[in-house]
Amino acid sequence: MGVSYLKVGLGAIVVIAAAGYGIIRSGYVAEYVDNSRNIVTAHQPYSIDKDAQALHSKLRVADLHNDVLLWGRDITKASETGHSDLPRFDRGNVGVQVFTSVTKSPRGQNYKNNSSDAFDNITLLGLVQGWPTDALNELSRRALLQAARLYALEKSHPDKVKVIHNREELEIVLETRDNGSKVMAGILGTEGGHALDGDINNVNLLYDGGLRLMGLHHFFDNKLGGSLHGLSKGGLTDFGQDVVRLMEEKEMIIDLAHSSPAVIADVLAMSTRPVIVSHTGVKGACNTPRNLTDDQVRAVAAKNGLIGIGFWAAAACDISPKGVAKSIAYAVSIAGIDHVALGSDFDGSVTTAFDASEFAVVTQELLTLGFSEDQIAAVMGENAIRFFLENLPQGERGEETLASSD
Repeated sequence: MGVSYLKVGLGAIVVIAAAGYGIIRSGYVAEYVDNSRNIVTAHQPYSIDKDAQALHSKLRVADLHNDVLLWGRDITKASETGHSDLPRFDRGNVGVQVFTSVTKSPRGQNYKNNSSDAFDNITLLGLVQGWPTDALNELSRRALLQAARLYALEKSHPDKVKVIHNREELEIVLETRDNGSKVMAGILGTEGGHALDGDINNVNLLYDGGLRLMGLHHFFDNKLGGSLHGLSKGGLTDFGQDVVRLMEEKEMIIDLAHSSPAVIADVLAMSTRPVIVSHTGVKGACNTPRNLTDDQVRAVAAKNGLIGIGFWAAAACDISPKGVAKSIAYAVSIAGIDHVALGSDFDGSVTTAFDASEFAVVTQELLTLGFSEDQIAAVMGENAIRFFLENLPQGERGEETLASSD
C-alpha cells in the first residue's frame, strides 16, 4: 500500500456530507477516490518482441501483493480504472495472485512517522461504499468483507478464480492451467495485524474466513509491535510473539512488509517457518525509507523466505519496466535467484508505469538484462509457487469458511 493513500481533504469530506447519504451510497465518491489513487502513467503500448512474448506465454506468473478487493469495483469486466481486473490478469498470464485486505490507513500517511490514533481513511471509504456496521466498527470484519468479495468472484466465475486454502487446491489449479484452463489461484491475506483488533482469537477467525497470510504491520504501530513507519520503531511485543507462534501452528504465512527492523529481526530469530516480504524494494537499488537493507534481504533469504519487488516509486525509484527489472536484478544479486519474486502492490494507492495486463514487459526487460529463461521463470512466478506449495497448510481440504458463507 503506497504512501499517498486516500488523501481526501477536508473539503472533499464537506462536499460528501453536503451531497447527502443517497449520493454517497451511489458509488460515485468511491469510484472517484479509486480513480485518483490507483494510477497507471500514460504510455504507448509496450512493444514486446516475439521471443519475450513466447517466453511469457509459457510462464506461471505469480504476484505476492494486490489490494484490488478494497475498492469494491466490479473486476469481472475490463476497465481502465486502477491496475487490475480479471481480463487484465488473464492478458498478463497471472496464474497465482495474493489478494490482501486493507483495514486501516492513517490520515497524513507517510513513510517515517504515523500515529495509530490518526483519523482512519478506511472508515471513510467504508462509509462511501456502504459497508455494514460491523465492518465499520471492527477491523477483523473489514478483512472478512474483502475476502468475501473474492469468494463471490469464485462463485460467479468459477472458470476464472479459485480461492486457495491449502497445497492440494493450488496443485489442482496449476494442473488445470497446464491443461489450458484460465482459472487463477487467489490466496487471501491481510495487510497488518491490527486486523486482529488486539484479540489473538481473531487469528482463528481470519483463518476460518479463508485467509492464509497476514502482514504484521501497515503504516502505524499496533499491539504486535512497531511499524517501519510508526512512532516506536519497537520490536515484537509479547502479544506479537504469541501471534507469530499461533500463525506458525496454523501454517499461516507471515508477511514482514511494513514491519520495523526490530520486528523483522525478532521474527527471523524466533520463526521456524520461512516468511515473505510481499511488496518492497531494496535500498541498494533505491535508497528510500520504505526499502530493505542488503543485510535484511540476506537474512530473509537465509530462512528460505521471499522478497517481493514492488513497482511504485518508493520501491523501485524508477518505475519504468526497465527500472523495475533493475531492482529485481539487484535483489537477485543479494538474495540469490531462488528468493526474489514479484510484489506489485497493484491497486494499493500507487502509481505504476504498467498494469496487470502488461507483465510481459518485465519478462522482456529481464531478458534484456541477460537473465536466462529459467531465471526469469523463477522470479516471475516459480519461486512464489514453490513457496506456497511448501508453506500453505498441508493435507487439509478447502472447508466452508466464514467469508465464503457470508
